Amino acid sequence: MDDFKILKLLDKMRFIFIKMGIDYAMMRQILHIKLTMDERRVPTLFSQSAKKSEDQKYGYIKSLWIYALIGLTLIPFMGFGDNFLFQMSITYAILIFMIMTSMISDFSSVLLDIRDRSILSTKPITAKTVNAAKFMHIFIYLTYLTIALTAVPLLFSLFKQGILFFFLTIIEIILINIFVVILTAILYVVILRFFDGEKLKDMINYVQIGLSLVLMIGYQVLIRSFEFVDLNIEVVFHWWSIFLLPMWFAAPYELLLNGDRSLFTVVFSILSIVIPILSIWLYIKLIPTFERNMQKLLSTGKIKKKKENRLKDLLLRCICLSSNERAFYRFSSMMMKQEREFKLKIYPSLGFSFIIPFIFMFSIGSAENIDYSVSMSYLNIYFSMLIIPSAVFMLGYSSKYKAAWIYKVIPIKDYTDLKKGSLKAFLMKLYIPLYTVLSIVFCFIYGTRIIPDLLAVLVVSCLYVVICYMSFGSKIPFAEPLNEVGEAPGLKTFLLLLPVAVLAGVHYLMASHLEYGAIIHLFVLIVINFAVWKIVFRRVK
Repeated sequence: MDDFKILKLLDKMRFIFIKMGIDYAMMRQILHIKLTMDERRVPTLFSQSAKKSEDQKYGYIKSLWIYALIGLTLIPFMGFGDNFLFQMSITYAILIFMIMTSMISDFSSVLLDIRDRSILSTKPITAKTVNAAKFMHIFIYLTYLTIALTAVPLLFSLFKQGILFFFLTIIEIILINIFVVILTAILYVVILRFFDGEKLKDMINYVQIGLSLVLMIGYQVLIRSFEFVDLNIEVVFHWWSIFLLPMWFAAPYELLLNGDRSLFTVVFSILSIVIPILSIWLYIKLIPTFERNMQKLLSTGKIKKKKENRLKDLLLRCICLSSNERAFYRFSSMMMKQEREFKLKIYPSLGFSFIIPFIFMFSIGSAENIDYSVSMSYLNIYFSMLIIPSAVFMLGYSSKYKAAWIYKVIPIKDYTDLKKGSLKAFLMKLYIPLYTVLSIVFCFIYGTRIIPDLLAVLVVSCLYVVICYMSFGSKIPFAEPLNEVGEAPGLKTFLLLLPVAVLAGVHYLMASHLEYGAIIHLFVLIVINFAVWKIVFRRVK
């Protein structure tokens, strides 16, 4: 097997791992095997050509171009100006958000992977070495991500801000990556300690949603720590500023480049170095507990017998007209509930979809200046639809995709009911509960006058689900391997946000320029929605 360049680079830091009591040679061998496996893809039944295999090699690295585009937005913050506390706080807020999101959605499964325990636990390998291999496995890919995000801004800053700024940024990025991985690991250690069975798996998902919300809210709190006075940006320190991680990592720039030796700057600078190092020490101490409690992931807990609910059955009959559609609705509902990887990918997005409408609602202007009795800022609820493209896309994938052979033997003429039932299950189980909570809060803020508008947005959501479904190729639900998700059409997902903007724009024009425009818009949308669902999901005769 060919060696990896990243491992050759890691060899130069061998002494660090040896000092920590890690069997470096064994850790390197485990890493080599994991990276080799990452290059491979589980072949699909009908496509095992060498060309396809070669195209899929380094799929993760090839997909980082979208992060490189996002990274271009960092150039103004890293390349110009000398208000480093503000500029680098925003920069690191974006970086931490991107790294943490990727860690939660993509690499939690690596950290919690127990598939190799049956092999490694029988060998003379310490738990510390195994966990070091896991940590470095994740760290390598997060490094690729951060390089994609910061490569261009870093090169730009090298010429504009100087060599000290350049190397300081590299050190800070390394510390951030270390801290994010270990912080996530420690949270999982705590969860594993107090929960087991299915409750444990649910709690992991709840924590992921919570982290997503904390990231979004924290970003807003960070922005409000700065005030614009006479075109200048001034920092306003509060007692809670100590919890704003981006400011920790921005403080050393003020200390070293601007000579600011104020109390907060010095304290934050110390925290940016000490806390990541202490987190490494704490994680090493917790490794035995972590490994011991990882066994809980294999348990399923007690299975509760579901009670019959006639009201739910009646509602289901109204939603799904045919018996086949109802059966597939129930099947998709159970898959979304039990498919752990699906929840890891989608559940954090629920938090984003909930909080983003409020962020945009209060960011456009000061809350005190908004007249909620006449304002149309309630249309920010359209941002709740951000979850739909990724969720509809993920409905086509499963870790248990090999079981899709059952579709071939069931006595049905086509898969129309299957596809239709799965989309309705997503709407009823995930999106509509989220939307209902948002609507109640919005009605409390804006009053009951917006109810027709909210109903119109709900109908638009149902229409948008079909648009996303057609855009992604109308796959059979849960029939594709999850390892292909890494090459998800990120550009297509991004472009699918354009129909949302168009639909929101039409809604605004109708509601603002026509009397009873919202009601007229609602009835027109209902007719269009029924027609589109009928046309798209025509049964094969």
